[in-house]
Amino acid sequence: MKIGLNTDSVGQLTLDETLDLAAELGLDHVEFATGAWSTAPHIDIDRLLDSDGARRELLAKLADRGLTISALTCSGNPLHPGPSGREHDQVARRTIALAPLLGVDRVVMMSGLPGGPGDANPNWITVSWPPETTQILDWQWTEVVLPYWRDLVAHSRDRGVPKLALEMHAHQAVYNVPTLLRLREEVGPVVGANFDPSHLMWMGADPLAAIETLGEAIYHVHAKDTRLEPSRQALTSRLETLPVMAAKERSWNYVTLGYGHDDAFWRAFCLALRRAGYDDVLSIEHEDVLVAPVEGVTKTVDLLRRVILRDPSSYKPQEI
Repeated sequence: MKIGLNTDSVGQLTLDETLDLAAELGLDHVEFATGAWSTAPHIDIDRLLDSDGARRELLAKLADRGLTISALTCSGNPLHPGPSGREHDQVARRTIALAPLLGVDRVVMMSGLPGGPGDANPNWITVSWPPETTQILDWQWTEVVLPYWRDLVAHSRDRGVPKLALEMHAHQAVYNVPTLLRLREEVGPVVGANFDPSHLMWMGADPLAAIETLGEAIYHVHAKDTRLEPSRQALTSRLETLPVMAAKERSWNYVTLGYGHDDAFWRAFCLALRRAGYDDVLSIEHEDVLVAPVEGVTKTVDLLRRVILRDPSSYKPQEI
C-alpha cells in the first residue's frame, strides 16, 4: 500500500507548497478536488481541460517530486432538485472528461440525494415509518437515482474512466454497504467505493466488516478517523446536528488518525484491505477542527507508516 494526500486537507497552502509538503513527507500520491463542494484550491479544471500546456505543467510539477495523481474528486450532490444539482452534475462530467487527459482512471464522488416528489431540497430517508417514508425512498431510487446513475456510468465508460468511486456518506442515497452494493448491482461495476471509514464509524457500522463485504468493489480509500464522545451520545445519540466547529459539544467528531481509533485498529484496517485484495493508496483527508492541518497530516503519515503493509507478499511455505 501507498500513502497519499487529499490536497483539500491543506487548502490554505498553494499548489507548490502542497506538493512540496507531500514530497517532504515521502508520499506517493495526491488527490485533487475539482469543484462542487470544494473550492478546488489547487487546480483549475476549466484551464486544464482547455490547455494541453497547463496539463503538462501540472504533471511536470508532480513528476519532479515523485508524485502521481491517485484520483480526481468532485464530491457534491448532482441529484439536488435545485440549480446546484445541475451545477454539480456538470462538475462531475467535466471531471470525468479531465481524468484520462491526466492519466487518471478513478473519479471520487458521492451518489447525490434527491428530494421527494415536489421537494425543493434533498430528503434523506433514514426510517421506515410513517409509511410515506418508504414511498418517498422508493420514488427517489426508481425515478431519480437509478436513471441518473445509469446515464452517468455510460458517460464515464464512453470517456475512458472505468471507476467511479462513491463515498458512503450521510445525507446521500448511498450511505452504507447495502446501498452501495444496490447501486453497483443495478448500474454495473463502473461504480465502486471510495472507502472512508470515518462516516461508517459514527453511523454505527463496522468498517472492517464493510471491507470484507465490499471486497473488489473498493476502488479508493480515504484515511480519516472519527472520535465518538460517549458522554454526549448518552444524551443525544449519534444523530448530530451541531456544527463541526462545536467540537466540545458534539457526540462525535472527525479527528486526526489515532485520536479516535488507536494503532491496533488501523493495523487491522490495513490487514482487512490486504485480505480484500486492495493494495493501493490510502489518501489522507484531514478534517480535524482542533489540529492544524499540516500537523494533522504529519501525525497521520507517522501512524500509517507504523501500520501499513507496503510491499506485496512474496512468502511461500517451504516444500517439505
